[in-house]
Amino acid sequence: MTLLTAVLFLPLVGFLMALLLPRSSPQASRIWALLISIITFAASLSLLPWFDRGASGEQLSLDVPWIATPEIHFAISVNGVSLWLVILSTFLTPICVLISWNYIARRVKEFYAFLILLEFGLIGVFLAQDLFLFYVFWEVSLVPMYFLIGIWGHERRIYAAVKFFLYTMAGSMLMLTAIIYIYIRTQTFNYSQILDRLSNPQPVFTSGEQLLLFLAFFIAFAIKVPLFPLHTWLPDAHVEAPSAGSVMLASVMLKMGTYGLLHFCLPLFPTAARTCAPWIAVLAIVGIVYGALVAMVQPNMKKLVAYSSVSHLGFVVLGIFSFTQAGMDGAVYVMLAHGISTGALFVIVGLLYERRHSLEIVDYGGVATAAPWLSTVFLVTTLASIGLPTLSNFVGEFLVLQGAAVANFTWAIFASLGVILSACYMLWMYQRVIYGEVNPEVRSHVPDLNLREWAAVVPMIVMMAWMGVYSQSFLPPVGKVNAHILEQTQVNVPYKVQVRGVEVAGAR
Repeated sequence: MTLLTAVLFLPLVGFLMALLLPRSSPQASRIWALLISIITFAASLSLLPWFDRGASGEQLSLDVPWIATPEIHFAISVNGVSLWLVILSTFLTPICVLISWNYIARRVKEFYAFLILLEFGLIGVFLAQDLFLFYVFWEVSLVPMYFLIGIWGHERRIYAAVKFFLYTMAGSMLMLTAIIYIYIRTQTFNYSQILDRLSNPQPVFTSGEQLLLFLAFFIAFAIKVPLFPLHTWLPDAHVEAPSAGSVMLASVMLKMGTYGLLHFCLPLFPTAARTCAPWIAVLAIVGIVYGALVAMVQPNMKKLVAYSSVSHLGFVVLGIFSFTQAGMDGAVYVMLAHGISTGALFVIVGLLYERRHSLEIVDYGGVATAAPWLSTVFLVTTLASIGLPTLSNFVGEFLVLQGAAVANFTWAIFASLGVILSACYMLWMYQRVIYGEVNPEVRSHVPDLNLREWAAVVPMIVMMAWMGVYSQSFLPPVGKVNAHILEQTQVNVPYKVQVRGVEVAGAR
């Protein structure tokens, strides 16, 4: 068994073992979930010494036959983008276990079993190199999140869970149709073999077919991002989900969509992706500004953070479809930074809800007096979320705006409004929750962080600072992958070069 296989299957083993634990001993379920999630995180970190940071292709590959007819392989590998997304998934899972320790008091065994199964599905999505296998993991990750929202959510949990499920399934059906059509034309589900056949001089798909296939994949991924105007399921899912569900949803599940755009849509359908880039960039910019404006008027903390995700993920889509090295590198960096900072925001909002049993901003005030350390952690996370230099989000947003400016300067001007507005809604929320006259209920029901909660938040604070100060820990492998994707998408795209000071047009 390879190390990559161990990282993938450890959560599945943990899930099966969790089902065998007695329901009468919830503490055993908590301890087992924490143990297996920490082991999985350690295993994912052990991938780093074996990973070649200077290579652009897939590494640590495993490809074994799975189903004979049609020919489907269990093919997994990792590259400079998926590596960090796998580590992000395994990093956040033990944190989700810790923040749910006391909050989840009913059906504890089932909750932690679904949480570990969700981790298995998410890791599989980022590793799969067979289109059918990718679809299987895509659907596997949907099921546990549906139950996490539907069973352990708040008052309107059934509505939110069904809405989440229907939106995602609608996109999944389009993607499955496209995958089947690709198989019919190429006779393989293997991703690398499909790319090889598409690179032949003889086109496999007509321009019309490529456009329709691109749109089928794009809609599926855009729903998951979520890109405006396909975002309406997200606020409901976040508000009704338990804290751990919100963290995994915002920090990792949304990245399934952006990863899909980068890893599948661009290399498989380069001409269609280039053709559609202008209107996709406009949708991304609308999402950036719209998400920020709607977040500004939200009375509910979770809904505010949810709309901030719509805004931040708009930066990711804009960076990807800028088709520039800086923009695409920044898009991946925003994916990772958003996973940490927004995950931390949902952790803190969950801790406040656990104490005060309210998500309404008006029910708070004066938290700084009652819980100064909680307020300090909240401040650092807020500053990271708005893109303060030396904290995580700044690097990615700067690179995205730089790439967007190269592609179309008008895009960068409008997208920069999202940075300004994010400071407005985040700092205003912080002011109303943390400062002002101390609410009597806050004084009596909002204690400061305990040891278990410190264990959950400190790693996230460390990562925010590390990503803000030492971005070269992450960017070189990302840059190699994105440079390779840009090379793949140059097919039949006009370009201009300078020859002895004279501009010459051509095509590749």
